Amino acid sequence: MHPSYVAGHATVAGACVTILKAFFDHGYELPTPYVFSANGTQLDEYPANGIRLTIEGELNKLASNIAIGRDWAGVHYFTDYYESLRMGESIAIGILEEQKLTYGENFSMTVPLFSGGSVRI
Repeated sequence: MHPSYVAGHATVAGACVTILKAFFDHGYELPTPYVFSANGTQLDEYPANGIRLTIEGELNKLASNIAIGRDWAGVHYFTDYYESLRMGESIAIGILEEQKLTYGENFSMTVPLFSGGSVRI
């Protein structure tokens, strides 16, 4: 039996993705992906059905896949996955706030959160 507690992999994923989201234009729309045709002789546009691929969305998907992998293995629970991402996010925001104080320039950055909101540093 494994206790319900935050997962290390998921916490690191949450922190790393949060740092990346802080430095990249999270609303930037990625180009349309391509897939092989049914017969494998050409590339066709992937049918997105109106869904936009963004930097933020793809980074969130990456963090989610890393975090939920341990749930599939039966080592952690779903709540561990979600709270671990949020813990990593909090740690990353703290690091970003500390680092901002070491620069002489007056700047700010807006970081999108996993919960859908954002925080301004």
